[in-house]
Amino acid sequence: MLPQEIIRRKRDGENLAAADIAGFVAGITGGDVSDAQAAALAMAVFFRGMSRDETIALTLAMRDSGTVLDWSDLSVPVADKHSTGGVGDNVSLMLAPILAACGLAVPMISGRGLGHTGGTLDKLEAIPGYEIAQDETVFRRVVRDVGCAIVGQTADLAPADRRLYSVRDVTATVESVPMITASILSKKLAAGLHTLVLDVKLGNGAFMQSRQEAETLARSLVEVANGAGLKTTALITDMNQPLGDAAGNSLEVINCLQFLDGKTSGSRLEAVVLALAAEILVQAGVMPDLGDAERMAARALSSGGAMERFGRMVHGLGGPADFCERPEAYLAKAPVQKAVAAPASGYLSTCETRALGMAVVELGGGRRQAADRIDHRVGIADLLPLGSWVEKGQPIATVHAATEGEAERVASEIQRLYAIADQPPELLPVVVSRIA
Repeated sequence: MLPQEIIRRKRDGENLAAADIAGFVAGITGGDVSDAQAAALAMAVFFRGMSRDETIALTLAMRDSGTVLDWSDLSVPVADKHSTGGVGDNVSLMLAPILAACGLAVPMISGRGLGHTGGTLDKLEAIPGYEIAQDETVFRRVVRDVGCAIVGQTADLAPADRRLYSVRDVTATVESVPMITASILSKKLAAGLHTLVLDVKLGNGAFMQSRQEAETLARSLVEVANGAGLKTTALITDMNQPLGDAAGNSLEVINCLQFLDGKTSGSRLEAVVLALAAEILVQAGVMPDLGDAERMAARALSSGGAMERFGRMVHGLGGPADFCERPEAYLAKAPVQKAVAAPASGYLSTCETRALGMAVVELGGGRRQAADRIDHRVGIADLLPLGSWVEKGQPIATVHAATEGEAERVASEIQRLYAIADQPPELLPVVVSRIA
């Protein structure tokens, strides 16, 4: 295999054979393909695209570049989800224990925050002792005993994706739908899943701004995943406002516990969590239809079963045994809390969601550079949903900050990020559409 010939053929718009794609990916992993050649192919794919079969071949080759987990020792379906990222989106923290309480195994391999979006691993690291970098023995034990474990990607899981992504990141080719698809799915396939649900975000707080962009990515992911043998559906969900009422690491863990305790019933967050859970339960063959499946997931919450699984997972991965009973004893609190007053009376009509996420980053709750340390204490809580009527001076959020100056600055910024109108806004449903 000559890498330059594969690059030339894709540059000229030809479809690549699966064997050529596999050989090129093997070269990326083994070092026989240079960064310049990987970048050249990425740019060729960016402009020329890939067919469904090419994208499947790329996904499978990246999956096979490292370890592929085998869960054949388990007698239950193995499931997971993936989100394209948003603000106030802590769905994984609740969905994994709900599915575990419904009898599934959930080996969830998650990521850190990217840009304005929060990362599941960053949230869990707010819990003292919780270790996201686990060896496979501990990971398997917790999945077997508890039913779910949320950890980080190991070095030997889809290593070709890690190298190719680093090249794409500095060559303006990140947005390529075939490469996004292969990047996401190679890691999920390497995790040994039986079924997967995708949460593709849409709106001003998402990477996909338009419905057309979101549906294009969702269809690519669903078609390639199923073509690679992984039963998958996708929900397109609204990210034109924060999903939950908190954005920030410790604050979203607190929100998770409130959710598992039934204190956020009827929220947009609950609608997304239960809809994703229902998709998985039907695909896994646990329940016959989405309505029955959603009711089963709701019972896992109301019975306390999901909370119990979450607590056992935290302890199994190094956290306190009584974390769910006494979270205030373990989660660090920001020294300054400042209410954000509504500047006028009316309906909260729009939110600049991406900028709200970046405000959390500016507080120290995210990273400007990869090596930055996160302040897990900071963030924004008590966020009111769009459509809420507020009186002038009424709190619409609370800033949790390290200093008075940061609290003042971000509170003023939040006032600017929300528009207030005389009439209630027309809002998208939180679950916009389903791609199967």
